[in-house]
Amino acid sequence: MTRSVRALVVLGAVAFLVPGVWSFGWPRSFHETVAQFDPFNLHLFHDLGAFQIGIGVALLAALAWRDAVAVALAGATAGAVVHAASHVIDRDLGGRASDPYLLSLLALALAAGLVLRLRRVARGSTEGPVREHRRTALDPSPRTPDGRSA
Repeated sequence: MTRSVRALVVLGAVAFLVPGVWSFGWPRSFHETVAQFDPFNLHLFHDLGAFQIGIGVALLAALAWRDAVAVALAGATAGAVVHAASHVIDRDLGGRASDPYLLSLLALALAAGLVLRLRRVARGSTEGPVREHRRTALDPSPRTPDGRSA
């Protein structure tokens, strides 16, 4: 990855994480300063923050890992964990009584998937298109016959 691409990914991560944390942690301030869409809806701003945090985490994970499945699971897990927390925090504002439980189960399932994927990648065994990869115009670098970057 070139320095300029790395810098743009970091910029993108910050551009999602800062407002995401702001929206989730200080929703009233975010509403009054950035997103002045009335009427104010606390849960909506919590959810907005959750999903922005998930996107930001995915961008940061892409800097650390080359495995697309692990990167996707990292972002999805982060977003799902914060989203579940928003439903726990806001359970008195509406929604279904089962939402905090079901969303927490989803977050746990995604986290388990991430752990399993990282273990598999650490062992050097991945399946599917990664091994059978054929070079395309979008490939950032040449690949060896086993699908790894040269």
